[in-house]
This record gives sequence, C-alpha cells and structure tokens, in this order.
Amino acid sequence: MRPEDAFRSPRNIVRGPLIHRTGRSYHLPTGGAVYFDTGVIELATPMIEIDRGCGARGTRALWESLGFLRDELDGWERRHSRTVRLVGFSTHYNVSFSLPAGEPANGRTVERLAHLLTHILAAPVMLVAANRRSTGVGVRPRGDRIEVTCDFTPDAALMAATATLIVGIVRAVMTWPSYEPAELARHAIPVVQGFVPALHSSRKGWVARSACFQTNPFACDVNASLWATTSGARLSLREMAGRTTFAFWRSIRELADPLSLELIASIMRGRVPSLLELPDRPAAYDDVGRLCRWNDLFPITLLSRSRFERVLGNAIAGRRVRMDGNWHRPIGVRGWSHVVFRRESDGVRRVMSLDEMLVHLDAWDRTGDRRLAQRQLSARERREIARRLLAQRRAQIEADEHRRRESDEQGAEGEDEPLGEAGEPLKDSSRTPSSDSRAGSEIARPRPAPSRRDRESARPHPRDVVSASGVGDPSRHAH
Repeated sequence: MRPEDAFRSPRNIVRGPLIHRTGRSYHLPTGGAVYFDTGVIELATPMIEIDRGCGARGTRALWESLGFLRDELDGWERRHSRTVRLVGFSTHYNVSFSLPAGEPANGRTVERLAHLLTHILAAPVMLVAANRRSTGVGVRPRGDRIEVTCDFTPDAALMAATATLIVGIVRAVMTWPSYEPAELARHAIPVVQGFVPALHSSRKGWVARSACFQTNPFACDVNASLWATTSGARLSLREMAGRTTFAFWRSIRELADPLSLELIASIMRGRVPSLLELPDRPAAYDDVGRLCRWNDLFPITLLSRSRFERVLGNAIAGRRVRMDGNWHRPIGVRGWSHVVFRRESDGVRRVMSLDEMLVHLDAWDRTGDRRLAQRQLSARERREIARRLLAQRRAQIEADEHRRRESDEQGAEGEDEPLGEAGEPLKDSSRTPSSDSRAGSEIARPRPAPSRRDRESARPHPRDVVSASGVGDPSRHAH
C-alpha cells in the first residue's frame, strides 16, 4: 500500500509537533526531514559539512531518523491495530559540486562529472553497498551537487563506509583538470571493456546497470577474474574495486573516521565479506528499524555533531538566539539551508542561512543548554533536593553531638586511673582509642559551636593533652 493512501501525511504518523519545511515535507526532532514521494517514505538528513567523519555523521543522522520513525510507526500500530514494516528501497548520497578556487571551468560541468563518475564508482560501490538483488549504481547531476544512488544498505557500518568512500572519490575527481573519459586511463582506473552507462530512468543522469555488463556483477563471484578491462588486464570485481579505491586513498583517508576507513580496507582486501558474497539479500532489508538498528555506532562523545547539525537542531527545537541586540525565535525552515526567525521585540521576520548562523552558534548552544537545565530542574525537584540536604545536615549534627558526649563521658571516667596488681597504672587502657574513634577521626565533619557549659566540662586534663599527640579525640580532626 502506498504511504499516501495509508497515512495521507507524515503528521498522522508522528505524534508530536513537526516543523514544516517545504511542500509536503516536515522536519523531525532528529533534524532529518520526512515526506512521501511516489509511493515511498523518504527520509533526508540535514546538511553536513565536508570534513573528517562526515560520512559517519550523515549515516548517524539517517539512522537516528529511521529509529524515530520506527518508534512512531509502532505507536501508530497500537492505535490502529495494524502492522507496518519499513522495507529498504534505495539510498542517495549527495555531495556538493564546486571547482577548485581560482581555476577556470574549461568545460568541467556537473553533467560531465556525473558521466565520468559512473565509470569510476561502479565497482567499489557495488562491493561495499550492494547485495545480490541490486540492479545498478547511478550518478545524477543535480545542479550544485552530485547524487549517487544505490540500493539501501541494511547495515549502519557498511552505509557509513559507503558514504565515506563516495565523498572521498567524488571530491577528488572534482579537482581533475578535465572530466573527459580519457582521464580514466591517465589515472589507471580499471574499466570493463565495452561498458556504456545507461540513461537514468527517473531523472537526468547515468546508471551502471547489470544489463550494461556481459555478466551480472551483482550475482557473480566477486573474487573470480571474469572482467576484461580496457587496460588489457583480466580482473575480479574485488580487484577492480580495490584498485579504484586505493587510487583515491589519500582523499578517502582525509575524510574518513577510523572505523569506516578500516572497514573499507578490509572489504577491499577480502578480510571482511561483501554483501555480494552472501547467499541472498539480508533479511534486515525487509524490516528496517527492527531487524537492523543504529545501536549508537558513533556516539556523540566520539564523533561530535557537525556545526550545521547543531544550527538546525537549535532551530527545530525552537530555541531563541540573541542577534544584533535582540532576541529572535525560530519559527520555520526554508529548504535545506535557511532558518526563519521572528524578532521578539516587534515580530519582524528574518531569514538567515545556516552559514550566517555559524557566527551565533556557540551562544545559541549555551542558551539552549541553560534553558534545558532550568526545565529539567523543576520546582518540585528543587524542593526535594533542599529537603534531602537538610536531612543530611541534621543527621551530621546529631552524629557529631553523640560522639562528643561519648568522648566527654570517657574523659570523666578516666580521671581515676585503675591500677594493676602491682599498683602500676594501666598506661594503655585510656590512651589507646577504640577502632570506632580511629575511623571517626579520618572523616572531616563540621562541629557545632559548644556552649559555655560544654566548654567548662570539656576542659582538658593533663593526661588528655599527652594523648592528643597520638590519635586523640576524633573531634580534633574536624574542620
């Protein structure tokens, strides 16, 4: 059943409030966006800066949204007594397109780049991301970005490795002086003889389909040398993927997190199996969010949020920010890169890009953290904390007073020292403190000020002064 027919709108799935993004799409509390598109539920991640760990950050953002959507669908199931499964479909990896600063285009367009990348990305993306039922790897020119499409990967670690691989290769190829096919041989990229990319079915672009090869690469032995290449060598799919990957290894390494980098290398060398080596597509593909989950693969303590994620997260949470001496509250989002604010003093609206908000990000974070702490510490909790602290203080005072009385009583009883059989005083009987006194002397406790009567009764005797040079009264160690 089409999601449009079952739910009509994402608002009927998500129980809490949603921020409208554009058209029929809405931002989730995780920062991602959800919308219905031609019979599928699409989830999109927020913009993430291209930096070390960006592939893992993008994967984390997607799987957090998947987990949130799955939880909301579980609630819908309980309310309507029906069953809903999330089945994987495809994954689209978008990388911004830009030429090196100061260089002329010289015919380098996003369309030519997409066609060239179809030859380069086919083998490595197949090996890392595809399964035995996959049908192709596509590359689309999208104006200011490149979009790489392949089958959904029902494993978060493999998806992070795929994203890292794609970003590293795409950003490196952008710097090439030409996007003509002759660059493939110059950079020693293996290409199967006779390979011609097919036109993409849904939008402009190209795709390396199984029909573009003499043998279906998704169903073959990845270690068998089945493929005659344009260089004359006969290679396996793993060898072609490995040679392509290591030709861009420097760029991949600069943008990779350690886990994804190790996983990419292990798959290329055969130490970790590819999904193409399994008998069939993993069963988790047919029940995403239950059979495969995020499991906090990249916790925030190890991989922090990107700055764009933090900006969008503050906006979606509705946290106000102070700009130009006035408080502004976010009231909406325009597209992927702009936030709409309302100035609290006069209600005037102001649209700011994510880049412009980076200047205010640290102050915005501090405001959000402070308000969150204030909300969490409610008045009832504050009263409970005060009551508990008062009870602890009273218990300390009573314990100190009890120990002081015991010490005074022991001093009074020791005025007449008992004698032994030979008339000698028992020197150790009054000067060696008990184990309880020794334990108490090691704990620093506040002592209430004694009254005048207490000071008179506790006046030290000559024997007490001598014993104080040893362990002595535990109250002497109180501060």
